[in-house]
Amino acid sequence: MENNTKSTILAYIKEKGAVAPKDLKSITNIGPRAIFKQLKNLINKGILAKTGQPPKVYYRLAESDIPSPSPAIPLQNTDILEQNYLIITPQGQAKTGVDGFLYWCKKNQLDPNKAFEDYKNTLAKYNRFKKDGLIDGLPKFKQTFPTVYLDEIYYLDFYSLERFGKTKLGWLLLYAKQTQNLELMKQIYELIKEPIQKIISAKKIKAVGFIPPTIARQLQLQKELEKMLNLGLPKINLIKIANQIAVPQKSLNKLEDRIENASHTIMIDDKNIYDNILLIDDAVGSGATLNETARQIKNKKLCSGKIIGLALTGSFKGFDIINEV
Repeated sequence: MENNTKSTILAYIKEKGAVAPKDLKSITNIGPRAIFKQLKNLINKGILAKTGQPPKVYYRLAESDIPSPSPAIPLQNTDILEQNYLIITPQGQAKTGVDGFLYWCKKNQLDPNKAFEDYKNTLAKYNRFKKDGLIDGLPKFKQTFPTVYLDEIYYLDFYSLERFGKTKLGWLLLYAKQTQNLELMKQIYELIKEPIQKIISAKKIKAVGFIPPTIARQLQLQKELEKMLNLGLPKINLIKIANQIAVPQKSLNKLEDRIENASHTIMIDDKNIYDNILLIDDAVGSGATLNETARQIKNKKLCSGKIIGLALTGSFKGFDIINEV
């Protein structure tokens, strides 16, 4: 009986493409609880895949089987992937660790073992720029701007890696902002809370400023992170000015346009003088907004110590455009 029900469900899904659980009531002689049990078993066996979130959930045939990680990637190396690898598929599924890497290999018709060796070497190349979990972005800024107003600038990670695409933080940042997904924002918070607390302690930070967004959204990443972090420090009031047409930095490909945009849209409404200040941004492409913010703070003589910038992600090259976020 169970096998007949399973065959009936699979045949129906194969014919229709994707179905909701309620669609299966008319073709089976079992109740909703039994239907969900069948669906769960088929998912666990890799035969079906689930799309959506309750109450709108659909089931479809899974893609052809991805090879098991055991023979493809030695078990002693899988920790590297579990800690670092994430990919968000075109269907909107977040695949992490070994499963995500095998998905990417299959999609690109690559041998997982060889690809993993390349990934490991590429990761090591990029990780050489990290010291105590931070990437020093000051050399890049000095290559980009005639005058750098930040005393120090750090990234928590690069936005992307050559060949392998976005980093875990890069993927989360992109879709947290584009889809205003609070769960993804919470995942970002879990990744950044410890390093931000460390830099506040190590650099003796006395005030913090969060770079405000240009595009109006119901759920703003920077605002949510500010609430989650709850740093307990004085906050510098940074204001993003809305002109006749809001032009986001990511839409500008020339450095001079980004500098002009930042100088006319970011303002500081604060009269207090602070010692060391931390400016937090989500992603640094050119760095024009962070540099302009630091310039205005110095011109207003609001800082008696250092102005330190911190971006969740930054680019590897000198002047580079991150036009997705």
